[in-house]
This record gives sequence, structure tokens and C-alpha cells, in this order.
Amino acid sequence: MCAGAPLAAAASGTSSIELADIVRAHGDAYRRTHRLAPIQQTALRAIALCRTAALGGHTDTCDQCGATRTAYNSCRNRHCPKCQRAAEVAWLAARQAELLPLPYFHVVFTLPHRLHALAQGNPRVLYAALFRAAADTLLTFGRDPRHLGGTIGVTAILHTWGQNLSQHLHLHCVVTGGALAPDGTRWIAAKNGFLFPVRALSTVFRAKYLDALRQAFATQALTFASGTAALSEPAAFAQFVADLRTEPWVVYAKRPFGGPAQVLQYLGRYTHRVAISNARLVDLQDGTVRFRWKDYADGGRTKVMALSVEEFLRRFLLHIVPRGFVRIRYFGLLANRRRRAQLDRCRVVLAAPTPAAPSAESPTSSPGPSKALRRCPHCGVGVLRVITVPASRFPPVPRDTS
Repeated sequence: MCAGAPLAAAASGTSSIELADIVRAHGDAYRRTHRLAPIQQTALRAIALCRTAALGGHTDTCDQCGATRTAYNSCRNRHCPKCQRAAEVAWLAARQAELLPLPYFHVVFTLPHRLHALAQGNPRVLYAALFRAAADTLLTFGRDPRHLGGTIGVTAILHTWGQNLSQHLHLHCVVTGGALAPDGTRWIAAKNGFLFPVRALSTVFRAKYLDALRQAFATQALTFASGTAALSEPAAFAQFVADLRTEPWVVYAKRPFGGPAQVLQYLGRYTHRVAISNARLVDLQDGTVRFRWKDYADGGRTKVMALSVEEFLRRFLLHIVPRGFVRIRYFGLLANRRRRAQLDRCRVVLAAPTPAAPSAESPTSSPGPSKALRRCPHCGVGVLRVITVPASRFPPVPRDTS
């Protein structure tokens, strides 16, 4: 567990270690003493090998001065903190043309801590239910004439962690500040600065989620491990659900974004984030990992937490999502099957022009290998020539001997 209380007033600066360093040093020892799911094994292996000779790479050689530099391939695992930037840039470029010229709201749906143990054994079922319950709640309120009376657009992003790497199951939703009328002839704008009442959202969300939970139990879609074995009895599970119904469920609505540019900036911070970035790591010493975190219970102060390597890896692995599970989903106007037609209709009623596709020079598109980028940094004259090198040509990566 925690190797000491959180340390206040964290030091700032660039981290001297990466998550990959921790995994390479202690991952094998952790695997020998803990039972891991195959997807967790895969994630640890990919992170350890990312941008090392084991994955192959390429050499850049200057055609003038002969200077050479080597770059290794990325693992491209979605849980690796070094492999998310390119995916984020590509995703933002695709989303840029879908934004409408109107305010957007940010709504967060959070599951109670009492569900954490069940989610550890049933992540796919409980995470999918979170998406469905939150989206159904928002769409229901959007269709209600007392609020908007039409179809809203929702982008939902799953996060499973808190700042200290503990479980914190919540869904970030970016919601259009208005709805398309059922007949498609007009746009119904949300009241300035207000979307839906959060207390009512919370009540409906709780009911929808618990209905999904009961259905999962009835269809035997849930599995029960040692910590939740008692819940396999129908009476115990019914009481578990009844107790959850008495708790207040947290739904938080933030003030609306100022416009599409702010939405893109926000989405870039949240969509492809992993449980911890390398920038937050402070050091690894004597089997203890220290990392920065924000204590929102203490006014958002930045502190340093110290965890044993074993506890640090345990917490990190809590947030490896099931294979193929989609962490970003779209609903309402943005539902994949109808998105283009619905957005085109929205632009007609909003009298908004159709946005141009992002160009190769767009800041939200991935930079290509232009000649300027291939100029030799050593002599400044020559051009770098790329030679692909297979993994077998590089020295082997040192193995964990802990």
C-alpha cells in the first residue's frame, strides 16, 4: 500500500524516469507474484518494449556530412503514455469538421465507490452500462419539451482513475448546447449558461444504471470473484442494488465552453489520456515510486505521493480496459450511422457554412515528413535519408533481473 503519507508542495520540473523504466525494472517480478489478465500482460510488455531496439526502428543518415541518428518504433499500445499524441492529433483533426457554431456543455457522470470491486471483475459490463445509462439520461432530457424537445449531440469519454491512480469510474460528456427539433426544421438553443438540472439528471441516471445492473445479473452476465462472491446470491445482490439506490449519485455539470475552439482544446486534454503521464513521475528509489498528483479535496494543491512499486503497478493495472473496448463513444446527433446527415441538417437550420477539411498544414493534423523536417540537425545542409532496421539488427533489450 502507500509507502507514506502524501508529501505537500511537490517539486516541479521534468521527470527523470518514465513508466517504461518502472515496468522494465519491476514488471517481471510483479507478474511472477500476481495473476494478471492477458490484456494487462500485453500492456506491460508493450510499455516495456516501447521505443527500444526490440521493436525495430530506423536510422537517419545525412547525405552530406554522414551524421547518423537512430529512432526506435513505438508500441502503439493505448495504455502507453508515450504513444497517445499521434492518435490524439488524428482524432482531433477528424472531429474539427464536426463542431457546430454554438456553446457546448461538459457533464460528468460518476459511479459510486461501492461498485469498484464489482467493476474490477466485470469491467466490460459495468463500463458499457455507464455509457448507456449516461447517454440515455442525457438524450431523455434533451427530448423532453420541458427542457429542449429535440435531439442533442453527445461525445462521451471514459476515465477510470483519479489523480492518485485509485479507481474513480466516471464519464466525461461534451454535449451540444441545444437540440435539433424532431421535424428537423429548427434548432432549439439551450438557455444561456444552463443545460439540464443536475439533481434530476442524477436521479434518472441512477435508476437507468441500476436497471442495467439488475438485467446483467438476471442474464448471468456478471462474474463474482473472492471479494464479491457473496453477491452471487440473488437476495444479497438485490440488497446490494437497494443500498445503491439510497446513495446520492454524483452528476456534475460545468459551465459551457466559449465556443468550438475551446471544445477542441478540452478534448485534446481528455480523449487520449492514460492513467498517469511520464511528466507526473518524480523518481523510483528503493522500491518506491513517487509521483505528482492534485488533491482536489485540498483546493487542488499539487502534492507528491509515495507508493511501493507493487502498489503503484497494481493501481496502474486497474485502468487497463478490456481488449477492443471503445473508450470514446457518440450519441444522438453524433451517432455514427447518422452523423453526417444530422450535422448537415444542423448546419442548414443554423445557417452555418460547411467547414473545409483540415489541410496537411493544419495545426490539428499530423505533420508529414516535409523536407524542412528532414534537414540534418548536425550540418544544417544535408537531407536525412531513412533506412528501416529490423529488430534483429539491434542489440537485445536488457531484461528485468529483480
